Amino acid sequence: MRKVEVVPYQKEWPDAFYRERENIQQILGEQCIRVSHIGSTAIPEMAAKPVIDILVEVVDIQKVDHFNHLFSKLGYKACGENGILGRRFFMKGGNHRTHHIHTFQTGDPHILRHLAFRDYLRHHTEDASRYMKKKQELAQLYPFEMDQYIKGKDGLIKELEKKAIEWYKIRTL
Repeated sequence: MRKVEVVPYQKEWPDAFYRERENIQQILGEQCIRVSHIGSTAIPEMAAKPVIDILVEVVDIQKVDHFNHLFSKLGYKACGENGILGRRFFMKGGNHRTHHIHTFQTGDPHILRHLAFRDYLRHHTEDASRYMKKKQELAQLYPFEMDQYIKGKDGLIKELEKKAIEWYKIRTL
């Protein structure tokens, strides 16, 4: 059973991302377009579950499956799409997860969604604070119910994602 744990921001999180980015780029080689740190651990001063979320943009999502054995050597479990069509998901650490890799083919709208959400919260501290407080409250309410924790964040995430995508599109015009 996974414990829902939201901890204060750790200054080591960016370094943990950079170490994994190097490994991912070496494994995927020319298939790899971009590797980005996403999720709450990518937002300075944001309390978060201590899991580094990594977004990988690739040339051809179908070819990612050929690298599963190499990710396994780094301690990752390949989970296929894991509920999101067109994604390849990897996790490291079992019930004490340390990393998630979300892999999408270039042009997939999930790439924009993740990057916009991250960048929006980096630039909008009031909304970032709302999100952080919600996560902390839910972690206290549901310390051993990950599904309830995730469901509890859903409405706020959708609200913030909508604002983030609009903001991101204006910024990148």
